[in-house]
Amino acid sequence: MTTFAAPRIAPAPTPRSSRRWLALSILALAQFLVVLDASIVNIALPVIGRQLSMDTTALAWVITAYVLAFGGLLLLGGRLADRYGHRRVFLIGAAGFVAASALAGLSASSEMLLAARALQGAFAALLAPAALALLTQLFPAPADRTKALGVWGGVAGIGSAAGVLLGGVLTAALGWQAVFFVNVPIGAIVLIAIPLLITRDVPAARGRLDAPGAVTITGALVAAVGAFSAIEQVGFVHPLTLGLAGLAIALGIAFVIIERRTAEPLVPLEVFRNRNLTVGNIAMLLVGAVMVALFFALSVFMQSVLGYDALTTGLTQLPLAGALVIVAGIAPQVIGRIGAKRTLIASLVVLAAGLAWLSLAPADAVFVTQLLGPTVLIGIGMGAAFVTTTQLAVDHVDGGEAGLAGGLVNTSQQIGGALGLAVLATVATLRTDTLLEAGAAVPDAVTGGLSWLFVGTAVVALAAAGVAGLVRRP
Repeated sequence: MTTFAAPRIAPAPTPRSSRRWLALSILALAQFLVVLDASIVNIALPVIGRQLSMDTTALAWVITAYVLAFGGLLLLGGRLADRYGHRRVFLIGAAGFVAASALAGLSASSEMLLAARALQGAFAALLAPAALALLTQLFPAPADRTKALGVWGGVAGIGSAAGVLLGGVLTAALGWQAVFFVNVPIGAIVLIAIPLLITRDVPAARGRLDAPGAVTITGALVAAVGAFSAIEQVGFVHPLTLGLAGLAIALGIAFVIIERRTAEPLVPLEVFRNRNLTVGNIAMLLVGAVMVALFFALSVFMQSVLGYDALTTGLTQLPLAGALVIVAGIAPQVIGRIGAKRTLIASLVVLAAGLAWLSLAPADAVFVTQLLGPTVLIGIGMGAAFVTTTQLAVDHVDGGEAGLAGGLVNTSQQIGGALGLAVLATVATLRTDTLLEAGAAVPDAVTGGLSWLFVGTAVVALAAAGVAGLVRRP
């Protein structure tokens, strides 16, 4: 298998076995915060709007500011971790994330809140790829690394599902500020524990940072995420959407030209000769599209159609999260027995089956008899798929490129999520409008639109299964 053409870097000393597993739990806790903050604020938005006098457009930027900064800076964050040390950049990212979270909770104006959310995303873009790079250094043996990625995948899944539940509980009990303040004590644990558990860093890669490449790829990713977000608000053919899409394409082309010509590129294009890394990132992009669109649609269906409150909506997603966590934990054993290729294909087919089943739910669905089964099936498929795609994307990577690999797979997930939500939510809206014009009742029309969204996610999952067929045995 082709590997990265990376400079030779001495491997970092790893803590003894018990300490490295404890270190993994702290790294996973940090990743939990990053994933959680992409969703926990959703339930608090109406209260934030009332207290800070923000209209619907401004409230959308509470989400968009975080996503733009996070998704746009991930590749740069990963490369900075390779250049200046994974542990060092992780701690900088974690400290900045905690400070930005406190700033968001203290916000007295919309401008202050949006600035804090952008800072959260920027520091998360340092934290996330560095954390995944540290994982690969702590667990160099393939079997141990696969187990560690199982833990990683389970925690990330919990973060996605727990956002709605924790957002509802904290907002109701302590106010909207609590959805940001909750990051402070957890982040403090991370900042205290990691220096004690990981006492030495991977030696930094030498050479200068590719500034032109960093500027162009960051601009391209920000413009791409912005274009996807604009689709939801103004449609496909609006000048804003088209302008951002054109800018993303132009900057992307410029980035490729720069990377081909520079001696020390930000993203060596040779990395994509590693077929499994490429397949893993494409599959993660598609799985990210499914995940974000799914949790968005489930929240809308539970609250707008079935009439559940925020707390009940969160509780109904616990079986999905539980199945995801359990399967993520056993996925390493499955991969070891039947291989990554078969595991990924099977998990994506199971995921698609659960999504197709969910699309059949009526507007008066009973959770236990009509929703519990498909959501558990979705959790099973998603848990195994997340672990396997992550493993493919970071395996067989030299230490000097581990941050880059972490940045790539996180970027794939973020871009996929933005694309999936933009396209599939638009499909659902168009179908709902068509049904309303035909005289359907509002609950039936919304259910019909969400049904098309669930079918769309099933198709995306099957497309990912097709891509998984390209995985090469190591």
